[in-house]
Amino acid sequence: MLVPSIFSSSFNDGFFDDLFSFPFAENHINHVSGLMNADVEELDDKYLLNLELPGYSKDDIHADLQDGYLTIQAERHESKDEKDKKGKFIRRERYTGQCQRSFYVGDGVKQEDIHAKFENGVLKLEVPKVEQKPEVEQKSYIMIE
Repeated sequence: MLVPSIFSSSFNDGFFDDLFSFPFAENHINHVSGLMNADVEELDDKYLLNLELPGYSKDDIHADLQDGYLTIQAERHESKDEKDKKGKFIRRERYTGQCQRSFYVGDGVKQEDIHAKFENGVLKLEVPKVEQKPEVEQKSYIMIE
């Protein structure tokens, strides 16, 4: 007898679904849909980004700034060390792999202007607002002989 509340996150999520579905089917992707949820708050002089990364450590997370895009990458690998366990898993619902998000912050933002802190599974970033100056079109006159 299967008890859905023990083996799955919802009543309709069957215990044997993974055995009879195509490898790239939707149910193989659903478990990652909640990764790196982001809240973006706009203040007068900066943006505050809060990205949820539960279960990750600070060493699993990397932030890069390139061409005005702030990219956050997180990667976690499953531990295979199960020597001390008496039982065996019949289902594991921990995400292992890589995920990333990118945010356009502007070409004027410098790496040293961005402040990042990771605590309690949340990556907190402060990104300054940089005023984009419109390019002034310069006229080029062609000399007529």
